Amino acid sequence: MENFYLYILEIKRTDLPKDAGAEAIFKWLMVDKETLTITPLSFSSMDSAGEIEERYFEEGYLKFNNSIGTFIEKYNSAQHPLDRRLEWKIPTPLSNSITEMMANESLSHL
Repeated sequence: MENFYLYILEIKRTDLPKDAGAEAIFKWLMVDKETLTITPLSFSSMDSAGEIEERYFEEGYLKFNNSIGTFIEKYNSAQHPLDRRLEWKIPTPLSNSITEMMANESLSHL
């Protein structure tokens, strides 16, 4: 998902057992487009009701459908309307930063 200022990315790990929890399988990142600053979102829970998906994080709340979404920061300090991109290629510099961050996170759990 994205708008002019940021990306909200949901990354799915495919190397874990099918019974692994959502917090292990999925990682959510908020990325500032201008600086490429990556902020991991701390997952709390998720819900699906028909066409609407919801993700709850310590940093805020994400609600979306097949085409649009909104990320509402904690305490309603900001709302970010977003467009959903189902097929989209992450820009290479951002992809490299995410890969490095995920590798460092994996190493820190050893």
